[in-house]
This record gives sequence, structure tokens and C-alpha cells, in this order.
Amino acid sequence: MTPICHPDRSGAKRAKRRDLLFRQLAASGFLRTVWLNALATMLAAMMLAAILLAMTVTPLLAQQAESGPASAVITFTLDFPNSEPSHYSISVRADGHSTYHCPAKTAQTSTDNDSNGSQNSKNYSNNNDNGNDEELYDAEFEMSPANRQRIFDWARQTKYFAAKIDSGNSKLAFTGDKTLSYQDGPRHSTASYNYSTLPAVQQLTALFESMANTLDHGRRLVYYHRYQKLALDDELKQMETEAQSHDLSEIQAIAPVLQNILDDTSVMNVVRARAQRLLEMAKTTSAGPA
Repeated sequence: MTPICHPDRSGAKRAKRRDLLFRQLAASGFLRTVWLNALATMLAAMMLAAILLAMTVTPLLAQQAESGPASAVITFTLDFPNSEPSHYSISVRADGHSTYHCPAKTAQTSTDNDSNGSQNSKNYSNNNDNGNDEELYDAEFEMSPANRQRIFDWARQTKYFAAKIDSGNSKLAFTGDKTLSYQDGPRHSTASYNYSTLPAVQQLTALFESMANTLDHGRRLVYYHRYQKLALDDELKQMETEAQSHDLSEIQAIAPVLQNILDDTSVMNVVRARAQRLLEMAKTTSAGPA
């Protein structure tokens, strides 16, 4: 005999119970509360993400607005005949990458090398075509954020050197032809002066000249380390005195030069100790005078 199949009523009953429970929950407002809570949680998460994004982006935008576009470059140039050096230029980009260029006379034109000669003279290139015993010294470094910011702030205060900045007083002593320039893509402005009464230009001049002092010490240290090691002690001693008097800015710019001297066991210990102390100063006083 064929067995009689009875329909499975249990599944239908369970479906009915679920439907009834759902209606009861809907009538009581439970599902609406759950949905609203979920929506509130999602909105809170989105607001938190937006706040975190704003906290990250806003300082970057502010920094760019203060420092100018990343391609912007400010250059200070000094031409002072019969001084040493008689010419140099320092350029700083908005991202802090900086360069120092200085053609300077050398005490001798020896080509002797010591154990560190190749490394120490890597920034020099010969410029003796005219028989004037000059060598070009070029250095690259990352400027401290504080000084980079000061430079671009002061430049903005002068409208990026688009107007006259010289005092126009011909009775003042000549302290060298100075030029400040601003370059940002097609935008370019330059102003020259002997002396300026503008506070921002005075601040820029003092800071750049302080940096140049540091970098010129570095130039001489490279030369002495290669050719005249006995002169290193006096040079470093002078640097220590000037650093303690806050007359040097951006000491970290010549840190590789100081490190080479410190690592050279053929150099006197007292000289290496001075180099080490200056390296320590570079870590804590890189911002220089305000």
C-alpha cells in the first residue's frame, strides 16, 4: 500500500510565529529604535573620521599657505669685493631643501691627498682657469623648520621683494651688495640693497649672514682637513665661541664635515672633541637666532 503523506504543518507554524513576532516588534517601536541607533552610530563614525581628516589636513594646508608653494625658492646673495668670501648665495625651498654656493680663494693649490682627502673635498670644484686660485664650494642641506618658516614669513611681509627695500641713504657705509629674490614658477621678484630700514629685511639679512658664517666655517674645515690639519683646532675653537654667542645658525648643515673630522683617527683628540661638541650643539641649537 502506498503510505499516506501528511503535509508538514510545523514549518508553516514557525513562519506564522516569526511573522507575528515581527509585527509585535514593529508595533512596539523596537525595530525603529534599533535602526535609529545603528544610523546614529554610523553618523558618529563618519563625523569622527571627518574631524580626524581635518586635524591632519589643516596643519598641512596652513604650513603650505605660510611657507608658500612647494616650488617656491628664496635666495640671498652677497657681493662684497675685497672681503673673504667676496661672493656667496644661499637658496632655500619651501620644503626646506637648501643650497650654499661660494667661489672662494684658497690658501694653496696642493693636490696632495690624505686618507680622507677624497671624501672631504667632494664639495669643491676647480675654478682656476683665470689663474686666480679660486675653488667653488657647494653644499646642500635641510634647513630647520623654524628658520625656513621665519624666512618665508618675513618674505611675505615684504611682498616677496616686489618693491624697493633699500633705504636710499647713500651716506651709509658700504656693507656689500645684497640681493633677495623670490621664485615660484613664472612668478619672480628681486630687490637689491646695501641697507634696509624694513624690519623683515633686517631679520632676513641677519639670519642669512649667520647661516653663511656657519657654512663658510664648513668650507674652511673641509679645506683644512684635507691640506692643513693643524689649522683645524683654531677653526673649531672659533666656531665653539661663536656658537656659544649665538652667532652661528644651522650648524647641522655642516654636520657631515664635523663627523668626518670626528671619525678621522689621524686628527688630534682635542680637535675631534671639539667637533663632537659642535655636533651635539647642532642637535639642540639648529634653529639659530630668532
